[in-house]
Amino acid sequence: MAKQRKPPRYVARPETEVLSRGYDPSLSVGSARPAVFRSSTYVFSTPESAERAFEIALGKVHAVEDENVELIYSRLSHPNAEILEDHLVPLEVGASSAAVFNSGMAAISTLLLTLCRPGSSVVHTVPVYGGTHMLLYQLLETHGIHPIAVNAGDSAGLARAIAEAENLAVVFVESPANPTLRMTDIAAVVAAADKCAERPVVAIDNTFMGPIFQHPLKLGADVCIYSATKYLAGFSDMLGGAVVSADPELVSHLRSTRVMLGNILQPDECWLLDSRLATVSLRMHRQSKNAKRIVDRLVGHPQVSRIHYPSLFDDAEQKRIYAAQCDWPGGIFSLDLGGDKRKAFEFLRRLHITKNAVSLGGMESLACHPATTTHSEMTDDQRDGAGVTQGLVRISVGIENWRDLLREYTDALDEL
Repeated sequence: MAKQRKPPRYVARPETEVLSRGYDPSLSVGSARPAVFRSSTYVFSTPESAERAFEIALGKVHAVEDENVELIYSRLSHPNAEILEDHLVPLEVGASSAAVFNSGMAAISTLLLTLCRPGSSVVHTVPVYGGTHMLLYQLLETHGIHPIAVNAGDSAGLARAIAEAENLAVVFVESPANPTLRMTDIAAVVAAADKCAERPVVAIDNTFMGPIFQHPLKLGADVCIYSATKYLAGFSDMLGGAVVSADPELVSHLRSTRVMLGNILQPDECWLLDSRLATVSLRMHRQSKNAKRIVDRLVGHPQVSRIHYPSLFDDAEQKRIYAAQCDWPGGIFSLDLGGDKRKAFEFLRRLHITKNAVSLGGMESLACHPATTTHSEMTDDQRDGAGVTQGLVRISVGIENWRDLLREYTDALDEL
């Protein structure tokens, strides 16, 4: 089946484009919304079209603008993936193309495996999501790729590491950092990368804030990476990943690696995720407003030594970065209960509306203890250096009534 693309007469606003871009009902028996295409293989209209499709898929030639390249096999691409990728583009300011994967880690792995070779180095911020940390240090480092860790928000340290790294392939930034919410100056990272003789790719894990509250491509980053499992999907019922970029050539390389790894997002999940994109902004704004109202009222509670949340930054540089690159503070905050693991566990034990679970970005509120779950593969020294204390509890605020959540957190803290 040919790609379902109908060029618009003009570029509409994102909330319109996400519902209309790249989908032609006439190619789907008039269906107003995309159907699910579960085919594993596709019939060519002519032998010549098959030859052309393989030449393009293998990177021997490039498709011309608006060319309907016929599909080959669902491991390479399929209608639901192409529709979803078209709909992701308008959500990310500055993007021109996207590639979807069967998890956020699949997206990160594909990016790093595509861009790195033995002898390459990767400068990355810490703390970083536990799965990313494991990929860097338990897999890539054993294959001769050298990770270089720099504390999130340390602009001078990042600039130094970028300038001194040998064979630097990628600068990987998670901002805000998971779970401390510490922010990194994306524009400063881009400026440091621009000074390199061989410019590295600047990749931003934008899962916490994007695509609604932070726009890294607008700041000069090369790619945004998402665990689409989180805010993009929003219902805690599927896995997915995405890479979005202003560089179609880079995305094409990622798709080629995806073909070999076989980690494309499957048709049913693409269809499901696509149906959620139109409500991303609605959900994230509600979650951010809920979180802001809650943290403002938890400030000063005697059991809380610190609340990690962008609107509560007390560091002047963190305040500056937040003001420069974020529109809203988002729906995630972390409570530090005096570095006390016992108190953190007791707090979690007293929650009922909020579920004790990893992941984030769903409509329901979730809370976890990062030091023993998402970041448990880090050493004690690494966690201490990154601010992931034993008393830290990360909370992903859902769309429930914020007053009910505040009452739950206040009661749980009062009972400690």
